[in-house]
Amino acid sequence: MKGRGAARNPGNRFERLSLDLDASEADGPRPRTEFLVDRTRSIIATNRSPDVPFDASVNPYRGCEHGCAYCFARPTHEYLGFSAGLDFETRILVKNDAPRLLAEALSRRSWEPRPLALSGVTDPYQPAEARLRLTRRCLEVLAEFRNPVAVITKNHLVTRDGDLLRDMAAWDGALVHVSIPTLDAGLAHVMEPRASTPTRRLDALRALSDAGVPTRVLAAPVIPGLTDHELPSILQAASDAGARSAGYVPLRLPYAVADLFEEWLGEHFPDRKAKVLKRIRSMRGGRRNDPDYGTRMRGEGVYADELSELFRIGCRRWGLDETGFRLSVSEFRRVSSDQGRLF
Repeated sequence: MKGRGAARNPGNRFERLSLDLDASEADGPRPRTEFLVDRTRSIIATNRSPDVPFDASVNPYRGCEHGCAYCFARPTHEYLGFSAGLDFETRILVKNDAPRLLAEALSRRSWEPRPLALSGVTDPYQPAEARLRLTRRCLEVLAEFRNPVAVITKNHLVTRDGDLLRDMAAWDGALVHVSIPTLDAGLAHVMEPRASTPTRRLDALRALSDAGVPTRVLAAPVIPGLTDHELPSILQAASDAGARSAGYVPLRLPYAVADLFEEWLGEHFPDRKAKVLKRIRSMRGGRRNDPDYGTRMRGEGVYADELSELFRIGCRRWGLDETGFRLSVSEFRRVSSDQGRLF
């Protein structure tokens, strides 16, 4: 389906009933993106995952219009009663109260200052952000409280907020991760249909780095048999664009994503499908996905070890730090609840 990463809506694993369309109904009008109000009462999500580098995050949106075929976050839409397929990229929940809720959370005495990730699940700079500006307003709150933030995105739109990020970086309060799984514009177009092109992402790294904002490239996901050979080139291009550090994550295929991605491979790369799936299973204990802590972010086996070594050599050659940049909470200041309500 042009402009979309998924071609259908698979059943929700939490629902007993599902609707199967016949051929005539399935060929109807293409689904348009809907924006639904999310009336959440809290905005800071926490996790205890030992292999995630942050334990608190803010997600202004649920679902993502970028439509990346491989997105590990797709199954989170099933908690809302939706599908991990087309629903994930066409039914976007918008947290209009996110800036206010964030200000209230940071003003509480119970808040222990620590870096927040923006976002931990879906992209905070997906297309709707250009109009809604929720991420920008959350950044304004974080800047007011001087609470550090690590931004994770694959959209050039992050450069719009370079002024805020530059000012926060002056007190070690900002770090921007830019995801670049491929430098091939054609591949990116079918794999991440509504995200910025690889060239634009490199431009974002360059613009932010020139402004004094620490940047980190994420070669994520590395897709065995499809993008793995690009890892050295991605590291070199990111280093040339000013990135200070780098990270990588092999492809993860939790729950419905496994079938969706396999269908996507069959549609776009039928000649490589068997090779890609074989390599994925070789580093996932014979399965398409490994959910276990300690191995899910790196894989295991000979191929996983080779990928790790390739990444390490690339970082050393292009002067990239594998450990990343440390954010500081020393400048945090608590704003009164009355002031917080202004946000």
